[in-house]
Amino acid sequence: MNPTTLPPLMIAPAQVSRGPGILPTMGGAIATLGSRPLVIGGERSLATADPWLTPALQDLATATATYGADCSEVTLAKLAAAIAAHNADLIIGVGGGKALDTAKLVAHQAQLPVVTIPTSAATCAAWTALSNVYSEEGAFLYDVALARCPDLLILDYDLIATAPQRTLVAGIGDALAKWYEGSVSSGNSDQTLIIAAVQQARVLRDLLLQKTPAALAEPGGAEWREVVDACVLLAGVMGGLGGAQCRTVAAHAVHNGLTHLPESHGILHGEKVAYGILVQLRLEEIAQQSSLAYTSRQQLMQFYQAIGLPQTLADMGMGEVRVSDLQRAAEITCRPQSDIHHLPFNVTPEALMGALVTTTAEEMKLKKSPASTAAATPTRKSATRSR
Repeated sequence: MNPTTLPPLMIAPAQVSRGPGILPTMGGAIATLGSRPLVIGGERSLATADPWLTPALQDLATATATYGADCSEVTLAKLAAAIAAHNADLIIGVGGGKALDTAKLVAHQAQLPVVTIPTSAATCAAWTALSNVYSEEGAFLYDVALARCPDLLILDYDLIATAPQRTLVAGIGDALAKWYEGSVSSGNSDQTLIIAAVQQARVLRDLLLQKTPAALAEPGGAEWREVVDACVLLAGVMGGLGGAQCRTVAAHAVHNGLTHLPESHGILHGEKVAYGILVQLRLEEIAQQSSLAYTSRQQLMQFYQAIGLPQTLADMGMGEVRVSDLQRAAEITCRPQSDIHHLPFNVTPEALMGALVTTTAEEMKLKKSPASTAAATPTRKSATRSR
């Protein structure tokens, strides 16, 4: 690559089709991508989607494979064998974030087109050119940048409506992080597309804060569809437009660290990320003596309380986790390659431990102790934000 050439941006799927009851009508569009699809998903998601998916695939030579519990290296190897056995020329991912990440990554490795069909609005995985890889035990290991976004994203509101409301609430938490992380990592950028991505994240946050109460009060209604679009589609726009430079920061890093604790495995991705936003704000509050971070955290906690997002470890059923285990998660979160180091100050495991257990403290002593001064030292001025 020429030194002056910037990395390519994988902004959006080649085609996005959305609407109530749309999936059964998508057979023609799917057939343009391949005639021998391998459908990948979890057993529950595949069973739920079957009434919508079967009519769409009736004229194709279709095989099905379950991905297991996680997008892991063992799962990827097993699915590669399934692709070869079926002589598949197309991958279709059906399910939540991990199922879609698995399908996208398998397609990337096999150099096949991929269709994503989300069964909930819990993440923006149906949109993005990125997959997260976990251990067999469910611990986050690394992410993989993919060659392109999906070739086709099918968002069927009727199918999404079958998911528990908890999944949409989790998706709201995951989408909110786009602003709180992007404004820290990239809020001072002078690059046009990154400025646009960060401002898009602000719009996303405002839409969610405004529309969520009505959306949750009337599942399947007009406001509900708008919030689904925000979580599945608009959240993906920000990452695609901003690219790798518009990074995740502490909220997702906290999620990644917590996945190494078995007690976290029943908690949805977006729930852990939402809690991670509060942890990030607490870190900013401590390290930068930030009244803005304090105010933002208080406002978010009111919103979380109203819609059912976790504010504490106890809210996630992790209140009895041993201190030594939580310390291990903090150390993993603070590894040198972690996204937490995109914060504009240094973070140690000790500083993170303090934030993990005090996200809902009503008052903040802004005067730092010697220990906290050493643990979290600003290295540059933070991004200017209006929260």
